[in-house]
Amino acid sequence: MLDVRRMQVLRAVVTSGSITAAATNLGYTPSAISQQISVLEREAGLPLLEKVGRGVRPTAAGKLLTDHAGTIAENLAEAERALADLRAGRTGRLRVRYFYTAGAALVPQAVAEFRKLHPDVQLDLANVEPQDPIHEAAAGRADVSIVVVTEEKLPQLTGIQLVHLLDDPYSAVLPERHPLADKDVLDLADLAGEPWVDNEYYSESWTCRQILLDACACAGFSPSFALQCNDYQTAQGFVAAGLGVSMVPRLGLGTVVPGSVVRPVRKPQPVRRIYAAVPEFTADQPATATLLRCLKTAAAQRT
Repeated sequence: MLDVRRMQVLRAVVTSGSITAAATNLGYTPSAISQQISVLEREAGLPLLEKVGRGVRPTAAGKLLTDHAGTIAENLAEAERALADLRAGRTGRLRVRYFYTAGAALVPQAVAEFRKLHPDVQLDLANVEPQDPIHEAAAGRADVSIVVVTEEKLPQLTGIQLVHLLDDPYSAVLPERHPLADKDVLDLADLAGEPWVDNEYYSESWTCRQILLDACACAGFSPSFALQCNDYQTAQGFVAAGLGVSMVPRLGLGTVVPGSVVRPVRKPQPVRRIYAAVPEFTADQPATATLLRCLKTAAAQRT
């Protein structure tokens, strides 16, 4: 197998025109250079240099290896520049995964600001619902995942750094003529006997749904789901039609559907705790750190 370092020595000899000149330029003795060329010739199985007066010139095989050595040197230099840029956050790619409401409420503003600061970094953005983005982080398929984290999930996150973005409280959505609509604040138990519109139907293991079920359990009841749908706006439409009540987090409210009203809830107040999950070994890289700052800024404007 050809040795890349010896190929670079050959290139130095060919460009210098003599073994003596190459030895001077490289800081070696002429005998050390000659030994390197001899070993390379054995590896190549062909003579690489021929004498011309006081100097040398490459044979056909020598020219071939010299040209390839130049290409290798250029590629290595490019690789070094790319690594330096990557360390400085000037280039590279970040894989960002998120769930729908975080994508709509946080990601666009954060990405717009990030691109002003790192225009050469490619962002691979994807909504991974109904898959929980936390699995993308744990499996190493994402550089930044926006996730909802509960105490039960923390043991699963070995090697993952969590950066808190915001707490996203739930509110009750009621038909505007509902008797409870007259109250400024509802106790969660007030909704115990109501038909519920389930807006997290696609996955019973989905963290957001479990947060609601656990809060209702703390209030002493299990919700009675009369309708199922997959998103918060559709749920509001069912509520506005008088078909039930629902619970929607602040980021998911969007425009309140006419015919429905929103009321805060207590005792307890369900809350989604939203984090950015980042592999520990990349969390301090410049581009990643900048994106996290942009996400935190976007989140602060939502609280």
